[in-house]
Amino acid sequence: MRRLALALALAAFGTAVSAQQNWPSFRGPNASGVADGKPTAVKWNAATGENVAWKAPVDGVAVSSPIVWGNRVFVSTAISGDPKQGIRTGQYGDVEPITDTSKHTWHLIALDKATGKVVWDRTAAEGIPKTKRHPKSSQASATPVTDGRHVVVSFGSEGLYGFDFEGKQLWKKDLGILNSGWFFDPDYEWGIGSSPIIYKNMVIVQCDIQRGSFLAAFDTDTGKEVWRTQRDEIPSWSTPTILEVTGTADKAELITQATTFTRGYDPMTGKELWKYSGNSEIAIPTPIVGPGFVVITNGYRGVQPIVALKPGATGDITLKDNETRNEFIVWSSKRGGPYIPTPVIYGDYLYVLQGNGALAAYKIASGEQVYQKRLGGAAGSFSASPVAADGKIYCTSEDGDVYVVKAGPEYQELAKNSIGEVVMASPAISDGLIIFRGLKNVYAIKAP
Repeated sequence: MRRLALALALAAFGTAVSAQQNWPSFRGPNASGVADGKPTAVKWNAATGENVAWKAPVDGVAVSSPIVWGNRVFVSTAISGDPKQGIRTGQYGDVEPITDTSKHTWHLIALDKATGKVVWDRTAAEGIPKTKRHPKSSQASATPVTDGRHVVVSFGSEGLYGFDFEGKQLWKKDLGILNSGWFFDPDYEWGIGSSPIIYKNMVIVQCDIQRGSFLAAFDTDTGKEVWRTQRDEIPSWSTPTILEVTGTADKAELITQATTFTRGYDPMTGKELWKYSGNSEIAIPTPIVGPGFVVITNGYRGVQPIVALKPGATGDITLKDNETRNEFIVWSSKRGGPYIPTPVIYGDYLYVLQGNGALAAYKIASGEQVYQKRLGGAAGSFSASPVAADGKIYCTSEDGDVYVVKAGPEYQELAKNSIGEVVMASPAISDGLIIFRGLKNVYAIKAP
């Protein structure tokens, strides 16, 4: 009888967890940035606590985003021995990195989704950082990823770590010195930005660095290397994406974006399938999956492509002069791609947020622009990616101002809400909660 009761209890627990809405990686399920099904807040006040479910302080300097699985929220952080360290916000073109040679500790932290209380806090690494960082970056910039059994976090040159849900460290992989920075001068180290993803039983990392760029997959249970593919690429900061065609999961493609080429790989072997040229010098946004294709965007110094690519290609599918489409390019535009924020596809539209706060909407089927407006009329600087839920688009500035825009073909700003501190990370959404990672605190915003 006790065994039966235990089995029923475990079954009920499993059903409860599976019924909850997960946000397992950077930008949520397959980097979509979308979480529908529950009402989400339009207005809140972080200072007074209006529509704030909880607020949890987290030490350190980090721009990694929160992830959610079941009743757990996971965040990573790097705590410097220098308490004056922070983030420099705003629009500027400086390339001088931050040199902080004080002792650091790198942490993975689990919070209770209902209360924000710390469930466990594990130190993954200690020591002096092996590389410098950009003034807008951190020593904990890659967002963790989970499959519901493992939580994997990359701290770049400090290693890749696998934990279970109870906080037990399962394995560690040394990825080497990942020097991602200004390609004209390797002394200008900016730190990594690409986050790991999980596909089947593998965690996949994209490591585009000054020399020796590579793509690699590791077993989620043991950390054992499954495959590794060398890449002829300079530093990039884009997170890869899996594109699966309905009914043909065995033909899934791993999509990576970088300066020289956007490429498609076989995710099971790391074999390159196709490549596409035409990106800007610096590639940051993540590829996002549309209706039967993947959308690639980037934008730096006048090169701002938006390209919708179909799966199944082989070889070089780069457009010829004056072409906007071919057999595997559904549509494309030479203008409009963002520098840092990853766009979001919601309903029939693609929403692209620029670093200066200009929000543009495009018909996802054709690439036709339907509007472009400046958030708030005169917004600040934006690094966090927009997310969508409950008929709304959420755009967060570096100053912590969150603009709520009604989804659809006409621009309608519903609200502007302040988090009250610097926000560089993209929010997570789960069961109606919008979870923001500020420089000092994590906030959960609820619908009234």
